Amino acid sequence: MNAASFYEAWNSLPGETLAGALERARNATAGDVNAALERVPVDSDGFLALISPAADGMMERIERAARELTIQRFGRTVNLYIPLYLSNQCVNDCAYCWFGSSRAIERRTLTLDEAETEAVRLRVEGYRSVLLVAGEDPRHVTVDYLAGCARLMKRLGFAFVGIETQTFAVEDYARLAAAGVDGVTVYQETYDARRYRQLHPKGPKRDYVWRMDAANRAARAGVRSVGVGALLGLGDYYHDALALATHVKHLYRHHWQTAVAISFPRLHAAPEGYAGGGEVTDAMLSRLIMAMRLTFPDAMLTLSTREAAPLRDRLFGAGVNQVSAGSKTSPGAYTGRGAAAGEQFPVVDDRPPARVIESIRGHGLEWVFKDWDASLLPVGKEG
Repeated sequence: MNAASFYEAWNSLPGETLAGALERARNATAGDVNAALERVPVDSDGFLALISPAADGMMERIERAARELTIQRFGRTVNLYIPLYLSNQCVNDCAYCWFGSSRAIERRTLTLDEAETEAVRLRVEGYRSVLLVAGEDPRHVTVDYLAGCARLMKRLGFAFVGIETQTFAVEDYARLAAAGVDGVTVYQETYDARRYRQLHPKGPKRDYVWRMDAANRAARAGVRSVGVGALLGLGDYYHDALALATHVKHLYRHHWQTAVAISFPRLHAAPEGYAGGGEVTDAMLSRLIMAMRLTFPDAMLTLSTREAAPLRDRLFGAGVNQVSAGSKTSPGAYTGRGAAAGEQFPVVDDRPPARVIESIRGHGLEWVFKDWDASLLPVGKEG
C-alpha cells in the first residue's frame, strides 16, 4: 500500500472499525464529553464525543475550551481573505452546483487583464490573501493560465495566493507553486464513495480516488498549505465528519511540513432536481468546528459567507480563525463587468468587509488582511 495515499488508508479501514466509530459518534454520553474535555487536545474518541448530540448540552464549556485554545495558538486574530472567481465554465455536472455543465447560466473566463482589474479593486480594499476559484474546463482553465494568474497576484502584492480549482498531478502543482501558489484547497464534497458517484454523473471530477488524494499530491509538490473539507449536507454528517478528521490526521502524519486548513462549507441551496443527503443544523456545524479545533490546535479553520451573519459572528474565535468577507461567487463580479455571469452559490452573509470587521472587534478580536510572509518560507522558496 502507498503510505502517502489517503484513499488507500481510508479504504483499508476494517468495516467494523468504521461502524464502531460511527456508533460512538451518534451515541456518546455526557460522560464521554466530560472525559474528552479533561484532556485537550482531544484524541480520536474525544473527537467522536464532541461531534455527538450529547455535546449540545455542554456547548458553553466546549466553546470556552475552543476559544482558549484558539487564542493560545493564534492570538486574538481572525484572518480575512477574499475569493476571486476566474471562471464559471465547467465540464462536470455536479448535482448540487450551479456551475454544472447542464445549467443554463452565462459562462465566462476572465482574461489576465480582467483578472488584474478585479484584483486591483480587492487590493485597494485592503485584502492581502486571495483564493482563486474556477470551474473545471481544461479548454479555458489550464495550468499555464492559473500560473499566469498566480504570478499576477504576487506582482500586485498579495501575500497569500490560494487556488480552489480542478485537481492536478504532482508536477502541475509544482509548476503552480513555483509561480506563486501558496495554498491548494480541495473539497472532497462527500467521502461516501457511493453517494459521490451519484452526485458526479459526468466529467473528470467523477474520479473519486483521484480527488481524494489531491491534497497529498499538492503537499508532495511543495505547496506550503493544503485545505480540505466536505460539503456538509451532501452525505451522512457523522461519516463525513469522521472521514474529514481522519484525512487531516493523515496529512499531518505524512506531510508534517505542510500547513493544513479545514473548511466547513454547508449546503443551503441547490439547483432544481437535487436530492439532499441530510440536514446539517447550526448545532451540528458548531459541534464539528469546535471539535476540530480541540483535536487539531494548529489547523487554520475557515468559514465562508455561505453562513448567515449571526452564526458566523458567534463562531469568530470559537475555533474559526479565518473567514471571507464581501465575497462574490461569479467571475467579474467585483468590478461589475461580470454582473450577468452565473454564480456558484448564493452568498448568505453579504455584509461589506467593514461591518464584518466591526463584528470581529466586538468579540474582542483583531482582524488581519495578511497571514503570510515570504520571509517565513524556507530558503530557496521565495515567490
